Amino acid sequence: MTVVKFSRVVVTGGAGFIGSNYVRYALKHHPEWEIVVLDKLTYAGNLENLANVLERITFVHGDIANPDDVARALDGADAVVNFAAESHVDRSLMDPRPFIRTNVEGTLVLLEGARRFGVKRFLHVSTDEVYGDTSGSDRLSKETDRFAPRSPYSASKAAAEHLVTSYWVSYGLDVVVTRGSNTYGPYQYPEKIIPLFITNVMEGKPVPVYGRGTAVRDYMYVEDHCSGIDMVLHHGKGGEAYNLGARMEVPGIEVAQRILRLMGQSEDLIQFVPDRPGHDYRYAVDPSKAEALGWKRTWTWEEGLAKTVEWYKENEGWWRRVKEKMHFRQYEAAWYASR
Repeated sequence: MTVVKFSRVVVTGGAGFIGSNYVRYALKHHPEWEIVVLDKLTYAGNLENLANVLERITFVHGDIANPDDVARALDGADAVVNFAAESHVDRSLMDPRPFIRTNVEGTLVLLEGARRFGVKRFLHVSTDEVYGDTSGSDRLSKETDRFAPRSPYSASKAAAEHLVTSYWVSYGLDVVVTRGSNTYGPYQYPEKIIPLFITNVMEGKPVPVYGRGTAVRDYMYVEDHCSGIDMVLHHGKGGEAYNLGARMEVPGIEVAQRILRLMGQSEDLIQFVPDRPGHDYRYAVDPSKAEALGWKRTWTWEEGLAKTVEWYKENEGWWRRVKEKMHFRQYEAAWYASR
């Protein structure tokens, strides 16, 4: 098996949730790397996410859609791992424009920068949502399935993937893509279901569940996602996409119930709210291709969720500062007022 080696790696969106977890993973497993983080520090990007490793990395405050910022980060780099993205479906329903700018235009600027600076490998972090809704079936999405995105967010990620693949075909840029399932763990912005439920319980607020809570997601602990990305970065075949999933399908109502049990609270806190427009009721991927490279999910749903609940309990200052910011409060008020 071919192993691609790197020395200077640029992690875009490295101050976000999965990106910051990957930075810590890389520092642990690849201490010889010089890591450059490029992040715009939008609402979900937070330097606190990197507070304990800032002295070990180079941080560039910039926008992946700005060629000058990209040039500052990519000069001398031999690999790019692109986490930078607007990533929340609900926000994309309220205003799709930032999703097109960052997820599509930003990816294009990065690809051009990778060509210009002779980057050896470009890994693009995508999502299982590009496959669309698979409800009514127990079939697992495969990398060869057609795309059927159903929200502005997933459509922007699908468009970005097409750009990435085109640079492999048109220019010979060595690219690989990962399509991850729903990820959770430390440092996740509390608009997403698991940290929202945990922090709401700690604040004595209701736990809002869409519809009757029957929408299913394949929940993967963030450390497993990071190890999968790293496996594909080093061992993935150029021009190929790889699903990363935990093979653990969980409905939303079970997420709420299990969190409440872990936190010793009654299910009376569950509040059923009107469903999201165009809600996809099932995503589930077949990760066999990544597993064939040697990747293996190690965290169970029960263990990962318990670990996550403990992290939010132990880091109350972090999430309270996030939820107190105007950007979170404005979104929360606008979205739930419209439900």
